[in-house]
Amino acid sequence: MLNSKDEQMENGNRINNLLIENPQGLTITDLVKLSKLSRSTVRNILSNFEGAKIVLIKKIGMAKIYTLKSHHGKN
Repeated sequence: MLNSKDEQMENGNRINNLLIENPQGLTITDLVKLSKLSRSTVRNILSNFEGAKIVLIKKIGMAKIYTLKSHHGKN
């Protein structure tokens, strides 16, 4: 069984990988469906990513589209 720290890291990696696989960006709803994590867990992970400045947020109407900032010269 994973301890809470390992579980948090695994969940963060899951969201990170989904954002890598979907460079066009994803909404929280998309991330919840694809990751099978709770909405509050996804929101917490995205909040941490936002604080670490590793995601970009684009508002389209009421929706927020999350994308990873490019690294190492990748687009």
